[in-house]
Amino acid sequence: MELNKINSLTELFFYQYEKQNNKDKILLSTLKEPKKNYSWQKTFETINNLTEELKKYVNKGDRCLLISENRPEWFISDFSIMLSESITVPAYTTYAERDYEYIINDCKPSVIFISNNEQFKKIKNIIKNNDFIKKIFSFEKLEEVNNKEYTNINNLILNSKKNNFNTKIERKSAACIIYTSGTQGNPKGVILSHGGILNNCEGAIEILKPLITNDQTRFLTWLPLSHSYEHTVQFVQITVDARVFYAESIDKLIKNMNDCSPEIMTAVPRFYQNLYQKINASFNKTTGVKKNLIKKMLSLGHKKIQKKPLNFLEKIQDSILDKIVRKKIKSQFGGSLKTFVSGGGALDKEVGFFLNAIGLPTLQGYGLTETSPVVSCNPINDIRVETVGPPFRGNEVKIAEDGEILVKGENVMLGYWNNKEETDKVLKNGWLHTGDIGVFENTYLKITDRKKDIIITPGGDNISPIKIENELVNSELFEQSIVYGDNKPFLVALLVLSEDKKSSTEDEIKLEIEKINKKLSKIENIKKYFTINEKFSIENGMLTPTLKLKRYKIIQKYKNNFEKLY
Repeated sequence: MELNKINSLTELFFYQYEKQNNKDKILLSTLKEPKKNYSWQKTFETINNLTEELKKYVNKGDRCLLISENRPEWFISDFSIMLSESITVPAYTTYAERDYEYIINDCKPSVIFISNNEQFKKIKNIIKNNDFIKKIFSFEKLEEVNNKEYTNINNLILNSKKNNFNTKIERKSAACIIYTSGTQGNPKGVILSHGGILNNCEGAIEILKPLITNDQTRFLTWLPLSHSYEHTVQFVQITVDARVFYAESIDKLIKNMNDCSPEIMTAVPRFYQNLYQKINASFNKTTGVKKNLIKKMLSLGHKKIQKKPLNFLEKIQDSILDKIVRKKIKSQFGGSLKTFVSGGGALDKEVGFFLNAIGLPTLQGYGLTETSPVVSCNPINDIRVETVGPPFRGNEVKIAEDGEILVKGENVMLGYWNNKEETDKVLKNGWLHTGDIGVFENTYLKITDRKKDIIITPGGDNISPIKIENELVNSELFEQSIVYGDNKPFLVALLVLSEDKKSSTEDEIKLEIEKINKKLSKIENIKKYFTINEKFSIENGMLTPTLKLKRYKIIQKYKNNFEKLY
């Protein structure tokens, strides 16, 4: 398939559907309801029926808000919206009421797709008096829909045996508006085109080619589909004719991996950090022969990932360790995993080295919502842990004089919805100014910092708080941290203790900080700190839906505590 000749994401789906010899082959499965599977045929028919119904309420370019947890109906609704020539506006199920209010008033959707009563309650009062909302589609039965017209999509009769829609969707047409969760201020609606996402699929196929078998490759999806990363992954899954499993929840992820034995899984750095902490903690409890085997496996694994040659004896040892240690680790995650792909934030290098060394290949990529979203990714046959890989074909990437990464190409957003001022700030002469600082190392891109997260000392030194925070949370003692000290004489930290370390003494905390400081340069040392009991979460507004710290909000909330340390 020549993706550069495909005009739209809907054309991609129908092309793959026509290619299926067995149209009853399962495409979509939800692990919450293992018996509820969607074959290619059922998915095709449901998309056509829903589109037929939807076209009664939308005109070309209308927005359709989609609020749902990951499930087959999400996928079907997204394709139906695009096929009706309207634009999908995905929203996180974890948003607060004020976030929904802002998005609804900003994009003015004609139609809302909503999964269930629990989600509907959050927007019920907001939409009551909005005349621009003509219709609500739900995936489950809703109570009290007020004065709005409503249809449960499961009640639509499946009768479309062929695609009756002659849509003229172009590559430059808007496919979706994805609101960035934003670490500060109101979210901005990023308009992504069909061509931009297809361009991303091209790059992804090159990365995944060595991992794709003739059978259906199994993907486990848990990152919200409303996130630009997972949103694009669903089109990659179609491109490679995959079998898609939707996880029950983040808490049941390891169980779900054993349920469906995924071969490929995408996730954000926080997931890998948690995995690292859990596996490392269990390694630390081992003794005797077991401990020695683990030590040897890590040392040889590190050597391999750093491209250092193994001697004859080491090769034999490594091969044995593959069978008796790495295979056992892999079996805890379903046994078939070919790779993890990390995106949506910087993966700490210690975590990257560790996971690759223990036989869980982890490819770090880089991107942002504004680039559809991937800019670059490590290939499986040449992983360089401290980088984010070479740019995807079709992306032009250069480093500005001040070190900022600039991106140009079809994958760059069309702009921010309804916000020319913000668009003009980041899009200049076709180049997207990412706000990230980086360098090229032998064609591989390396992210060194975030422009706006840099701490500048009174002496003019530039310090990355993220680097220090990663060192802190890699310790078993601390679960979360924020480093503070812009224009201050020294750095201080806010610390959240790990759940099972809540009873740690002041001396134990001090000792751990001293150990961490030894790994850092003098100006990066944490001189003082304070601890809090409340964990940062999506619910308390301190984490974005993709588990990134809302640094600005946290610092505002604890400003007095920070300042008291000086």
